[in-house]
Amino acid sequence: MNNINAGGHTIGFAKCSFVRQTRKSVCPRRGGDNTPAPLDFVSPTRFDNSYFKLILGGHGLLPSDQVLLTGNRRQAAEPVKTYAANESLFFQQFAKSMVKMGNISPLTGFEGQVRKNCRRVN
Repeated sequence: MNNINAGGHTIGFAKCSFVRQTRKSVCPRRGGDNTPAPLDFVSPTRFDNSYFKLILGGHGLLPSDQVLLTGNRRQAAEPVKTYAANESLFFQQFAKSMVKMGNISPLTGFEGQVRKNCRRVN
């Protein structure tokens, strides 16, 4: 996942069945799998850069969030640090990224394939 696109996780929710271990304060110990847990517990209904601040503090909700700081640590962590420190830059680059993604032409007709298993080519 691209760091800037991951910033979309600054708003929204995930089911407790996916995040019980990282959101123990929100998710019941047993049951309640459909209970929503905010992706950004600091400001769950506001689009801002707190998502990146949470990741830096080790509080990314989804494994895909926290993995932004793994691998080639310096290369992966720099954009996270930059967006955590500069909200206006995050807004600017996120908007540019959304426009770019919106310009991707969808496959039509018999182009591409619907995978029977998302992890493997048919």
